[in-house]
Amino acid sequence: MPVAGKRTTLQEYVASKWENKGQNLGLGAVIMAIADGSRKVQEQVQQASLADVLGTTEETNIQGEIVQRLDEASSNIFVEMLSQSGHVAAIGCEEIENPVIVEGNVADGFIVLMDPLDGSSNIDVAVSIGSIFGIWQKSPGETVNDASLLRKGNEQIAAAYVVYGSSTVLVLATKDNVCGFTLDVSTGSYAVTHPNITIPADCPYYSTNEGNSKVLDEPTKKAIGLLRDKYSQRYVGSLVADFHRNLLKGGIFAYPADINRKSGRLRLMYEANPLGFVAEQAGGAASTGYERILDITPTELHQRTPLILGNKDVVESTVSVISGS
Repeated sequence: MPVAGKRTTLQEYVASKWENKGQNLGLGAVIMAIADGSRKVQEQVQQASLADVLGTTEETNIQGEIVQRLDEASSNIFVEMLSQSGHVAAIGCEEIENPVIVEGNVADGFIVLMDPLDGSSNIDVAVSIGSIFGIWQKSPGETVNDASLLRKGNEQIAAAYVVYGSSTVLVLATKDNVCGFTLDVSTGSYAVTHPNITIPADCPYYSTNEGNSKVLDEPTKKAIGLLRDKYSQRYVGSLVADFHRNLLKGGIFAYPADINRKSGRLRLMYEANPLGFVAEQAGGAASTGYERILDITPTELHQRTPLILGNKDVVESTVSVISGS
């Protein structure tokens, strides 16, 4: 039991929520594997220049993007930690073309889809970056294969993300609850610092890349213009960092489709579904501009999507302008 007057640790939180409770057995172990991996990644991020992990590998990933060395290191860390948790049956990763099917195909296993290091363009300039995870439970008796990972976002049982910034924060979302934990680097332990997170009713900010305005269709230009006229812009360029600020302070993030990328740019399974789940559990909403993110039936693991998420009322009004509904 937690000691009175002392912050509840992530391990204590997990134990009180899932241990010896029959439902979602093993989920706590998956969460702790993510936390353990994030501590290792945080060390790499903090010592990036000294550890010689800045720059690129000069290789291109399945997304057609140049692989940053820290991207590759983070991917390897989380794959290792999740595989060793004893409760993960398969891992899908933005940096890896094919999913990792864990040997033994754990009976009560979970499927984890992740962006191991979001915000690659900011790695070399000491701006906040992060990691994103969506968690699904495999079907009873299912032998996991590549197709097992193509699950709707509304079937997630949990999602999490980590921000590596002025502090290292892990946010965990389960059904109707979002909780934030901050890493104490002196002990290596996460502790509850943001219990029961809900998106504030007021929406002071909008986050979008204004440089893309020239390639938006007219309805989307109008929608972004309305946001510009009403709210202050805050845009880091790391999805997880922009979303985290808006989750705590109120705001809307918009990376809509444009005339060059009608299917959008962000990854449905690794970014939009997990953060969409977090947003909804905190009282917000997530949409492509035309449909709810979590309702999309995926057709491929590395599928892209437009993404608009944040305060529910502002997302809905923005979507109504874009879709003409």
